[in-house]
Amino acid sequence: MGGAVRQMQSTRRAAPLNEGRSDSRPPAPTPVRRTAWVFAAVATIVALDQATKAWAVANLADGPKHVIGDTIEFTLTRNGGSAFSRFQGITPVLAVGAIIVTAVLVRVLHRATDRVLVVALSLVLGGALGNLTDRFLRAPGFLRGHVVDFVAVGWWPVFNVADSCVTVGAVLLVVRSLRAPPNRTPT
Repeated sequence: MGGAVRQMQSTRRAAPLNEGRSDSRPPAPTPVRRTAWVFAAVATIVALDQATKAWAVANLADGPKHVIGDTIEFTLTRNGGSAFSRFQGITPVLAVGAIIVTAVLVRVLHRATDRVLVVALSLVLGGALGNLTDRFLRAPGFLRGHVVDFVAVGWWPVFNVADSCVTVGAVLLVVRSLRAPPNRTPT
């Protein structure tokens, strides 16, 4: 009889741990894996932003390049202020503010577990670091550098890849704040 019991026990397998779960979502990534993903995403955004800005500086100095008529064009501008060219003349203050925002974003990202929130904050952080890199490395000097903008769409102010990432990330944050995350239950 002992042999029959051992044989039955050895061929039997445990049920999967997610059996009976009502949702089919994959498990959330581990903190180490999430951190690696965030680092890769932010590094990619900064690299793409800086590469496109280098292209713009090298190729648009002679004037704009029309992509679709006068509606969409690449035109080189340098912004010493903040979004929409506001706050001109206080670039060092803006740079220090960006450093503080970056530190806060890193801290919040470290604790975030919601995927949409992680993606949104990664986009904002990547964009902030892309423009902060200009503040550090571009003329007229450290913490006073002007941000390179080069995409002009209709009446909208000229922007760059970093600005686009910050905008998309901000929109995702607003959308997420209007909808409860799927794992929370209303009380």
